[in-house]
Amino acid sequence: MLNAYAVNTLIYDPALCNGCALCVAVCPHAVFEMDGRKAVLVRPSACMECGACQKNCIMNAIAVESGVGCASAMIRAALTGKKEVSCDC
Repeated sequence: MLNAYAVNTLIYDPALCNGCALCVAVCPHAVFEMDGRKAVLVRPSACMECGACQKNCIMNAIAVESGVGCASAMIRAALTGKKEVSCDC
């Protein structure tokens, strides 16, 4: 069963998960947690669409459009010297 959320582009297929826990380790907003030998989405709306989980998932169980959400806004703010980030982190 695929899980997609209207608040971001994160899509996760737990049937493909091999339990490596890399998504848990690399996610800066703790979107994933381990439940036994499978990753589960515990905070999907906290996803800032940085793409770290997808890049580290060797099973291709995770898809996200990196650079479209909060991570993109944070990078843009840093590059332009803005103090405020306009995203819903």
